[in-house]
Amino acid sequence: MNAPASLQRKRTRLTPEVRREQILDEAAHLILAEGLYAVSMERLARDVGISKGLVYNYFPTRDALLTALLNREQAELRDRGMASALQAESFDDLIRQTTRLYLEQTRDRGALIAALLSDPSVALLMEAENRADRERTVRYFVRAARREYGLPLPMAIAGIEMVSAVTDQAGRLVADGQLDVETATGMCVALITGGLANLQRSLGS
Repeated sequence: MNAPASLQRKRTRLTPEVRREQILDEAAHLILAEGLYAVSMERLARDVGISKGLVYNYFPTRDALLTALLNREQAELRDRGMASALQAESFDDLIRQTTRLYLEQTRDRGALIAALLSDPSVALLMEAENRADRERTVRYFVRAARREYGLPLPMAIAGIEMVSAVTDQAGRLVADGQLDVETATGMCVALITGGLANLQRSLGS
């Protein structure tokens, strides 16, 4: 007796890395199209065209899958940000390039990241890593600000922590459609570099 035609078709075999990315891509698509709660292992298996067991081979729990997706989004931003930082020719250029990149990511992927962070389990799992990532970023910009403005270390740390709020708020305005990326980038550069320069002058550096 012949097997059904559907079983006779040769199944496409993907490398583990490609299959993993395919599952994450589908999870991202589902979140953006239907919301976080549309994501289940059964739904992903059906939409990708694989068994539920195979999904569990890559991600033992739903929380692990969502955390991996958030990790991927943040790692991409971090890697692109570092590449931009290494290409910057001045402090002004460093702020401009990294701010534009962050705002573009917020515009294009902010809804996905916000949805993932709204899940308490995912937020808790990522808390330590996000804190460590933020600390690394602050240290990098503190060193750059000290080279540019000659600020004492405590003032440089406080200054960078405070002006970081400017970029965070700009990201929210871009995500809400109140500002476009170029306008918001220009405003951030003016406020950040102007603020640090004024701090330098106030300290008589």
